[in-house]
Amino acid sequence: MMTPEMRRPLVAGNWKMHEGVAEAEALVHSLLAGLPATPAAEVLVLPPFTALETVHRLIGSDTRLRLGAQNCHWETAGAFTGEISTTMLEPWCAYVLVGHSERRQLFGETDEIVRRKLDAVLAAGMRPILALGETGAERERGQTQAVLLRQARSGLVGLSVDQVSRCTIAYEPIWAIGTGVAATPADASEAAAVLRSVVDEAAGREQPTVRILYGGSVTAASAASLLHAPGVDGALVGGASLRAAEFCAIVAGAGA
Repeated sequence: MMTPEMRRPLVAGNWKMHEGVAEAEALVHSLLAGLPATPAAEVLVLPPFTALETVHRLIGSDTRLRLGAQNCHWETAGAFTGEISTTMLEPWCAYVLVGHSERRQLFGETDEIVRRKLDAVLAAGMRPILALGETGAERERGQTQAVLLRQARSGLVGLSVDQVSRCTIAYEPIWAIGTGVAATPADASEAAAVLRSVVDEAAGREQPTVRILYGGSVTAASAASLLHAPGVDGALVGGASLRAAEFCAIVAGAGA
């Protein structure tokens, strides 16, 4: 059986609402120039929808970069103005991010909505990245574990063993996103242990392929300690993923 140490790290760059087509093209060229021939970590970029086709074309057959989407709708088609379906994303994307805190907080996505999206991603043959995490107020009230258990169970419990094995979990404490204040390695490890317990609950301990990422103010300087914290298998990177040299340094740190 594969041991936790054998899980290949994953470093995902969430570009959020940045980079038009021209900027995306320049960033991908810089990333491909800066990445080693065989990165130890799997490297994923999550551009805005308008840049997906361009980035897919630029990556081509280069296996050093994978492509994912930042969001999706749970239906495959319908009268959902402004939304995008998994069937539209599947020709380009290997991964889809669901449940990011900005979707939960700014757009009112509940645990139930996030689960419907996760199910849709799995049904389309792609891999979901389930993002979750507690607010600063919840942390201060000592509710971190309860929040993580609720969100993770809502996302995973009831899936088949195979479906669970295709999921990645991204722990992003909301108080750390975009604030410049990253969690400590101990914080990340503690959260990863809680989330791993839900993976075990949902599918059993024979599922070491489920990777748990840390996200929230990840930089090249903080990545070295965070990405080697026990139980952490990589990073979901925000602002630093828009700077090719820094993102490549995070990738290098994850595989070191």
